[in-house]
Amino acid sequence: MRGGRRARPGGRRGPLVTAAPAGGFHSSFLGLFPSCSFLHLAIIHEEKALSLEVIRQMAGDRAFLSFQNSLSQTPLHLAIITDQPEIAENLLKAGCDPEIRDFRGNTPLHIACEQGSLRSVSVLTQYCQQHHLLPVLQATNYNGHTCLHLASIQGYLAVVEYLLSLGADVNAQEPCNGRTALHLAVDLQNSDLVSLLVKHGADVNKVTYQGYSPYQLTWGRDNSSIQEQLKQLTTADLQMLPESEDEESSESESEFTEDELIYDDCLIGGRQLAF
Repeated sequence: MRGGRRARPGGRRGPLVTAAPAGGFHSSFLGLFPSCSFLHLAIIHEEKALSLEVIRQMAGDRAFLSFQNSLSQTPLHLAIITDQPEIAENLLKAGCDPEIRDFRGNTPLHIACEQGSLRSVSVLTQYCQQHHLLPVLQATNYNGHTCLHLASIQGYLAVVEYLLSLGADVNAQEPCNGRTALHLAVDLQNSDLVSLLVKHGADVNKVTYQGYSPYQLTWGRDNSSIQEQLKQLTTADLQMLPESEDEESSESESEFTEDELIYDDCLIGGRQLAF
């Protein structure tokens, strides 16, 4: 703790548990302390030397290193939230599980991508064991977003390009509506992101679950350069907007005459109604 006496690893709870640092706590941690391990608290307080010593002593103890607080955050989640990539690196080397999700379904890599920290993303992927890497890249949080989706939504081009270089699926779809990163880029009117995704093989003819291609989402939008960029790559049948359900419903109703739609066999109380 800054300005106070440090507690000892494995000992009784001391100032680290009960006192806040001079700068106050990150909003993500308020109310968590009863559920936090000693290592959680050292990381929250950004006590680098103490955190590294605890990690060194507990190396190989996966249960301790991956212990989750009441928000399902591991020490690795907290190291990323507080932008401490060196702590994250040591946690990974010591055996912390990078695939564990917090209460929002985010892995530490999801958080790093959403925050746009290329250094943290690099550490998490570089020191993540190979058999963990692909599952983490493909994992979706409880909103249905992959790490690539989150980086795209925030517009972090360097993070997007790095994830794609590692093998992230550029055409991964949101489970709820089927949007890809390219659909998101069009929605956000980010022409640079559109260019980057297309360069890395994004399928311009991939449609959402409602049947919309990225090009069709450009209709009514201000950025004409995105429309021009996608038009030359999109097949003709996916350039025009599909007919609305209201129009289809109206057409189907017009197939019947008014006489054909009259019911003459309605009964009330067993008696036929007179028309």
